Amino acid sequence: MFQDAYMRKIVALVGIAGIIALGAYTYATVKGTDYMDNLPVTVSVTGEGEVFAKPDIATFSFTVSAKEVEASAAQSKSADAVNAIIAFLAEKGVEERDVKTQGYNLNPQYEYPEVRCTQWGCPPAGEPKLTGYEVAQTIEVKVRKTDTAGELIAGIGGLGATNVSGLSFTIDDESALKAEAREEAIADAKAKAEKLAEGLGVRIVRMNSFWEDENGGAYPMYYGAEAKNMAFDTMAAPSVPMGENTITSRVTITYEVK
Repeated sequence: MFQDAYMRKIVALVGIAGIIALGAYTYATVKGTDYMDNLPVTVSVTGEGEVFAKPDIATFSFTVSAKEVEASAAQSKSADAVNAIIAFLAEKGVEERDVKTQGYNLNPQYEYPEVRCTQWGCPPAGEPKLTGYEVAQTIEVKVRKTDTAGELIAGIGGLGATNVSGLSFTIDDESALKAEAREEAIADAKAKAEKLAEGLGVRIVRMNSFWEDENGGAYPMYYGAEAKNMAFDTMAAPSVPMGENTITSRVTITYEVK
């Protein structure tokens, strides 16, 4: 009899605990639903802006190479050609700060003996013979007087440049142009948001978030000027039209609506 009373108490306690747990779950569910219902309704739009501007910087690179039996002789020959080119660039108004070495390499040159194979096989290859050294120095030039780029390209070839490449036209400081493109992108996004809100029958309350695509920027104009082992001193300066660069901005704005 005592056991029956004890079991009834246990069952009653379990039942009460179950009711309490069910009540807590129901309360949490209702509160969660209220929270979801109270979340703001938002719409997101993307705006784009473009600004066009004439480039004010031209950039190109060239390489000077020299081969001699002795390493010191190759270096001296290369240095003479580089110094002559730098002096020419300075004479044409290129500033010292705008001439920068991108790479300098001194490599030994070898001659490998010819191996003649027969029907019985190939003899062992002999030891390679050191024939000399080659120096190659690559220099990048920034030209602020863009209308002289063609003249400079033609001139350095006649002074020992064995390769000229990568002529591009860019904008030195595009921060103001980037800001202008961003303003256009924001205005575009606002107009799209207002039209969308009108179509949905809601009104814009406030801005919720803003994001700008950092990959936007200026698109440089390139001019391929490949030159190798050519008689530059007899060539006319190439025509290098610059055109315009495009500075872009892309933004995404989220608005709260009611």
